[in-house]
Amino acid sequence: MITAFKNHLNTQFKELTTSPFLLACSGGVDSVVLAHLCSQCGLTFALAHCNFNLRGAASTADAQFVANLALELGVPVFQTSFDTNAYIKKHKVSIQMGARTLRYNWFDQLIKTHNYQYLLTAHQREDALETMIINLSRGTGIDGLLGIPEKRDYIRRPLICFAKAALLTFANENHIQWREDSSNDSTDYLRNKIRHEVLPLMADLHPTALENMIQTQSHLKERSQLASLYLEQLKKEFFLTIGIEVHITIDLLCATPHVLAVMYGLFSPYGFNDANAVLDLCQRENGKKLLSSSHLLLKDRSKLILTPLLTPSEASCIAEESVSIYPGELGIKNPIQLSISQTKEVSSKAHHEFILVDEDTITYPLKLRHPREGDLFYPNGMKGKKKVSKFLRDEKINVISKASIWLLTDAKDQIIWVVGYRADRRFASKLNTDKSLCFRIL
Repeated sequence: MITAFKNHLNTQFKELTTSPFLLACSGGVDSVVLAHLCSQCGLTFALAHCNFNLRGAASTADAQFVANLALELGVPVFQTSFDTNAYIKKHKVSIQMGARTLRYNWFDQLIKTHNYQYLLTAHQREDALETMIINLSRGTGIDGLLGIPEKRDYIRRPLICFAKAALLTFANENHIQWREDSSNDSTDYLRNKIRHEVLPLMADLHPTALENMIQTQSHLKERSQLASLYLEQLKKEFFLTIGIEVHITIDLLCATPHVLAVMYGLFSPYGFNDANAVLDLCQRENGKKLLSSSHLLLKDRSKLILTPLLTPSEASCIAEESVSIYPGELGIKNPIQLSISQTKEVSSKAHHEFILVDEDTITYPLKLRHPREGDLFYPNGMKGKKKVSKFLRDEKINVISKASIWLLTDAKDQIIWVVGYRADRRFASKLNTDKSLCFRIL
């Protein structure tokens, strides 16, 4: 098996031969065999073990076993301990989901803190088949039927193509010890039920059933790669990136053959897994939107606008972001470039690129800030006052772009200019003034 593993590394995981990595080790046969294989191949790695404190003394013994294994192999080891029961109670999730979240958050922290390039997990062939069946039972597409990917972000799974029986044979032939997790025998968990009941039954139905399923996954992977090439081409045609926004013309999108499959392929990476909901959004009124855990998809007249969601802290920072301007300053460079100069010109026009202001009407310091709820101003060229939010809506500024709008205000927080859109007439330069200030966007 060591020869097969080396060949697999050289053809599929060459990066592991030149970069240090973490190896997630539970103490079970799969991860222990992976550690021995990596050691025999002369790779540079450290073990990472999580104690979830779910099996009392057995959990403590697992941690000690992994520490001893690290000594035996001469590699570093990182260990942590979680109060898993408290976590799942607080977050109202299953044991499996809670443990998964805890360990991958910790792995991510280790990767960043200690500059490891990759994380290896010991998922093997049967794990991939179990995932395939789980996804099939829940309803899935091609990606779900592929099971567990060999590579995703910084995660690498070099044992996916190896059967469990091969790992056990290697361990026994090399007198390798490992820890048995008693919870793996319980059929209370869906994955264990598939492992102990469904897969053996399928193997009984056909002598090469499991090998055929692996071959099917290989065929599906090829089809998936072809579909990915097609979707990438569609992205080049349909997706127009403007800053952090992606604009998609609805007519082009909806005219695509197999439109639901295309919509799923294009938008599911952003968390929009319901293609019918995306198609429905295309047909809804202006301003309607869909939210995923990471993105917003907005219907804006003839296009969809896709943008990442801001975290609460990011949104708060943007809302509070401001720059002060004091007398005598000739301009600012951030967050936008704005020049300030004295002039004798007079104008009452509602300029976009620049405005002329009667210097006697303003009080310093001026401030550049984002709009807030309830902001009012007196738009040049209009009667009365108007809410900034209503003005932007009338100007057909979508809710996403509103986050990039700036207001120039005075020391009393009166709005002088909705920058780039409309000046406030209260501050416009007058015929009888001999000094005006010109504020210009560069």
